Amino acid sequence: MTPAQLPSDDAVTAFLTDVQGGPDGPAKVIVTHLSKVFLGKDRVLKLKRAVKFPFLDFRSLAARHKACLDEVAINSRFAPDLYKGVVAITQTADGSLALDGDGDVVDYVVDMQRFDEATLFDHLADQPRGLRRPMIESLADEIARLHAEGAPSTTHGGYAGIRMIAENNVQSFKSLDGDVFDPDLVERVTTETLTRIDAARALLDARRDAGHVRRCHGDLHLRNICLWHGKPTLFDGIEFSDDFAIIDTGYDLAFVLMDAQFRGHRRLASMLMNRYLDVADDTPALFRVLPIFLSMRAQIRAHVGAAAVAGQADAQARQAMMDKARAYLKLAADYLTLARPLLVAVGGLSGSGKSRLAREVASYLGQSPGARVVRTDVKRKRLAGIHPNETLAIEGYSAEMTERTYAAFFDEAASAIRAGQCAVLDAVFAMPDQRAQAEALAETLGVSFTGVWVSAPEEVRVSRVIARERNVSDVTADIARGQSDYGIGAVTWAVVDSSGSKEDTIAQGLAVLGVTR
Repeated sequence: MTPAQLPSDDAVTAFLTDVQGGPDGPAKVIVTHLSKVFLGKDRVLKLKRAVKFPFLDFRSLAARHKACLDEVAINSRFAPDLYKGVVAITQTADGSLALDGDGDVVDYVVDMQRFDEATLFDHLADQPRGLRRPMIESLADEIARLHAEGAPSTTHGGYAGIRMIAENNVQSFKSLDGDVFDPDLVERVTTETLTRIDAARALLDARRDAGHVRRCHGDLHLRNICLWHGKPTLFDGIEFSDDFAIIDTGYDLAFVLMDAQFRGHRRLASMLMNRYLDVADDTPALFRVLPIFLSMRAQIRAHVGAAAVAGQADAQARQAMMDKARAYLKLAADYLTLARPLLVAVGGLSGSGKSRLAREVASYLGQSPGARVVRTDVKRKRLAGIHPNETLAIEGYSAEMTERTYAAFFDEAASAIRAGQCAVLDAVFAMPDQRAQAEALAETLGVSFTGVWVSAPEEVRVSRVIARERNVSDVTADIARGQSDYGIGAVTWAVVDSSGSKEDTIAQGLAVLGVTR
């Protein structure tokens, strides 16, 4: 078939729109900078656009075919039930188009199972209580699992890989037409990013050598996550570039953290980050480079958004796109602003609400998206080699195990602070020497310290323990009652009365910390 006989883009689009349509009308079509997605009742067909960018060239049929095959193979790791295969678009001599029909192949589409768009996480993020802590924790568990399963690489990522992406951002900003951004701000952000990357060269390479560079999702924002069979499911991972997909796992995580914060959910981003570190094979050293990763992700959103402005004819829509791109650039700059580390300890008997207060105040502290919350219940189970949601056998609560737990607990908090992040210690802290050890740690590290003691009557504490679901703690009602007889000694930390509402407890905690909501 000669080039003159090939169907036009409009003809292929019209064909797929008709194929995917039904009694309710033509298919809904979503156009991105790389694809056209045709939504049918139960089926989705995704067509690669014949475009060229600095990082890919889809202008040939062979390149688009390979990209379709790679997309199905790669995303079957994340969402095997959603990706069904690759289907050819064929054309007969009379010009008729068909799916896997007779005639010559003129293009290819990825064939997917349709899911309810209302379950997309970017949609849920805009709904009141659409994204709640259990769902965020499940998402963190899934990301950590997929990172653990991804093949590690010593030939990608590291200093060279991250700097290449940062340099691509510089060139992308330079290639923009118009006056969307303040050029001085672009220069400050991109220059500071390269400077930080150069300073972190040894650490970035050490993370790669330690196995933190793996085949990841690569495009892990909220719109590429849905609820499928009630579980957070990742899809649409990058297939067109190993340089963008075989990356530091922290850089992969940074996209969803940034996206959540941009949408006004720093609290959820903080919870996601902390849960990820609770279950993943990573360390607080991540905090040394996480601000760079977060800024780079926001920079990408900024210049991609600005590039789309040129194709928008409607003045109002054009202005909205410009405002959004500028907001991303501002966020990118904010991520590179240093915050002074500090140590906060939150103690209290089981059921007092100390863990809830610890995770709620964390998002107000330190570098975005918030302080590292270190919890003895989690450290104890990690030392025992089990998931935080699993129940630990009685031997896991021996005096020897408790000593190891507190040692690892304080050590992780110290590591986070040395990496430039604030830390929140979450433990019962029933013994005076444990509270003294927390205060001494802050003094050793040279950071300010705030101790918070969360208090509630026994009946309130016990009722909360009984009502718990999906909780890391293995404490029972009987154990909670028994704690009332602990010889706690004199408590010099600021006392928060948690017998009232959750909102009141959080407000008291923030007031103690001198934080305004």
